[in-house]
Amino acid sequence: MPSRAQFVRWVAAALRTATQSAASRSSDVSIRVVGAARSRRLNARYRQKDEPTNVLSFAGAGVTPDGRRDLGELVICAPLMAREARAQAKTPQAHWAHITVHGVLHLLGFTHEDEPEAGKMAAREVQILDRLGFSDPYC
Repeated sequence: MPSRAQFVRWVAAALRTATQSAASRSSDVSIRVVGAARSRRLNARYRQKDEPTNVLSFAGAGVTPDGRRDLGELVICAPLMAREARAQAKTPQAHWAHITVHGVLHLLGFTHEDEPEAGKMAAREVQILDRLGFSDPYC
């Protein structure tokens, strides 16, 4: 599992690259790592899909009274991340970085519901991951 410092680095890179604004520096993102059963329950409740998923993104409250931006929360399923990394022949660290960046982009409003949106989101992920030293996760 990644360290807190790794998560902070990946989230900051996604915010910096995706928004290019000073506001991104004061954004808060919570990350919760869960098991498969919890991921499955949350995915069933919020997406009506009765299976675990690698990441769920929940929007935050917006600007807090002290001026910070509560961007939201990522819930990442550790066992599924390990299986996916093995199946995709990626290092665990590369897969965790990719899925963290992917989740942050969702919090920023990126989607992959249709082909044009998916292409834009994937291109942004590849750009961010490249700046972090990771290869294209879609190759």
